[in-house]
Amino acid sequence: MSITLRMIVDQVVAPVPGPLGRYTRALTSALIESAPSGCEVEGIVASSPTIDYERVEQAFPGIGRLYKTSLARRELTAAWQLGLTTSPGGGMIHAPSLFAPLRRHDRSVTGDQVVVTVQDLVAWTNPQSLTPATVAWHRAMLKRARKHADAVVVPTHALAERLAEIAEFGDRVRVIGTAPRMGLEVDGADAALRRARLGLPSEYLAVTATLAPATGLVDLLEALGSPGVPPIPLVVLGPDSWGEVHLANVADESGVDPSRVQAVQVEDPADLAALLAGATAIVSPSHEDGAATDLIEAFSMGVPLIHSNTATHLEVAAEAGLAVTVGSGGYVDRLAAAVTAVVEHPSLADRLAVTSSDRARAFSWRDSAERIWQLHADL
Repeated sequence: MSITLRMIVDQVVAPVPGPLGRYTRALTSALIESAPSGCEVEGIVASSPTIDYERVEQAFPGIGRLYKTSLARRELTAAWQLGLTTSPGGGMIHAPSLFAPLRRHDRSVTGDQVVVTVQDLVAWTNPQSLTPATVAWHRAMLKRARKHADAVVVPTHALAERLAEIAEFGDRVRVIGTAPRMGLEVDGADAALRRARLGLPSEYLAVTATLAPATGLVDLLEALGSPGVPPIPLVVLGPDSWGEVHLANVADESGVDPSRVQAVQVEDPADLAALLAGATAIVSPSHEDGAATDLIEAFSMGVPLIHSNTATHLEVAAEAGLAVTVGSGGYVDRLAAAVTAVVEHPSLADRLAVTSSDRARAFSWRDSAERIWQLHADL
């Protein structure tokens, strides 16, 4: 008799899959590939058009049965928030987020187990960046997880510590890291063509951010506008506006010629790989702890990294990047000094490129998947 791990894969066919969709796809694929002998992976997805079911099956070669709930995504989200008994069945269920059928069960009797994942705590640390409904949903689901989840996966120890300040999970929290998105690979000649097609300059800094204050993008722009900082262009992986605030205006107000700043949104992982690999350095100036995916992907490209010293960034970077003390007092000046040092001193940039490549070996979806399998075996 085979042992089945049932993965909630609904985000893969969500209208906007986003980072969670990429995480779901990469982890599920790795779980299928690393399944121990006698084990298999099945999928759980909300009621959807037939074409969406086909997309899931195409995304995961080797996946077993696909369980389709009776409710569509919106209704299922509300039902699970309220703890209603709309059930995808029992067994071992793994959720890549808090979107899970959390209800009372006794795994010692039935063998049923539900493991959820907390990717971030934005609903608590920066609620104004989300809609009120989204904040309420996350807080309600975390309460349900505290009562009914058999384990909670988080990507870093730093996030585990922050989570402990919000809800008591005891020894149910497990830290299992992530890895770069699938397809993030670079081919030299092809990468140059892709950068040309994207209209990228020959030298540039890259940052993944919006203009929301907590991302640190405004701080970085002010740093680039400081006297004595090399006039290197900045490529922003993100939108060119945030509400009524526009990137060109913020750049101009920061003393940076708007022509030096370019917002790019890329969907193709190969385009992203080309963009990251061509950067003089990647900057991650965030004021808040998050998943630090941009650091992990910078390492995978072997590019020098400049990052703020949030707890998550320090944990993920493990001294492989150039850390800058975050905070309002002098942060812009410290960022300016770090950028200047990396751009003007090739020996420093070369050393950071080497440590970046070395650090990349610490992140593997295969390793993450094997630890997920072990977690469910332990339960």
